[in-house]
Amino acid sequence: MVSTDALRAHLLSARLAGVVATSREGSLHRYRAFAAGDPRVLIGLEPECDWRFEDLLRLMSNRCGVSADPQHTSGQDVIDPERTIVALGAFAERLGAVAERRGAVLLGTGHPHRLLDFYAGLAVGLSAAGCEVLTPAQGRSVDITTRFGVRTYHLDYVRGVALMREPGARASGSEPGAHTHSPLPVRIALAAAAEAGGPLPDLVIGDHGWLCGAGQLGIEAIGPADADDPAPFVGEAEGRVSVVVPLDDTVRSDYYRPLTRYVLNRACLSQ
Repeated sequence: MVSTDALRAHLLSARLAGVVATSREGSLHRYRAFAAGDPRVLIGLEPECDWRFEDLLRLMSNRCGVSADPQHTSGQDVIDPERTIVALGAFAERLGAVAERRGAVLLGTGHPHRLLDFYAGLAVGLSAAGCEVLTPAQGRSVDITTRFGVRTYHLDYVRGVALMREPGARASGSEPGAHTHSPLPVRIALAAAAEAGGPLPDLVIGDHGWLCGAGQLGIEAIGPADADDPAPFVGEAEGRVSVVVPLDDTVRSDYYRPLTRYVLNRACLSQ
């Protein structure tokens, strides 16, 4: 059992919360890009409201704990560990709810180098509780726009977690995969599940495009997001994303293990 006090200490020492590696300049740039409707920052979300930069800064201050002062333009951003702990509690509640009814789940990540183990641990706990961990569209090709132009990736699953691979990457089933924010993988996975006659996931657990893309399509979605990713928090504020956990999503992969244990314990699930 990971206590709340121990978790708070870990969040700060691992820089998952507190002063994080995310730069203030980067966060403000992405808030402005979101306000301008840049699809690279919307990551699958279609906002219902007209979110101005000032609105986003206020929202991210409320949800993450970043400074609400627009004159604060440099240095490192800050995530309030208390907000992270509260969100992890809500995250655990949603895990417990889907496990109680033995629902189907889909897990996916655009940060496999960092977050694969976090999600894989959740997949083990949910599977042990009787949930079906879905793996639709295995091997399907996905054309994703990158800063280098359109590139073709392949959808793969590692320990029950969806990720993208570049052509010529290591054999299927190995790890890690490619970094992407695109919502196309979750759209293709959900379409493949529907074409096969289901089941569709009762819950999608993921980040970036997996989180926003699923929420935009009306599937309950939960996951983590960094202080420079406003889209998941907007989705949560507008009611299309169920839970967003504010934390740095680029620290060492083993630093997320206490979070996995914490939410599984809170959800009364085994790992």
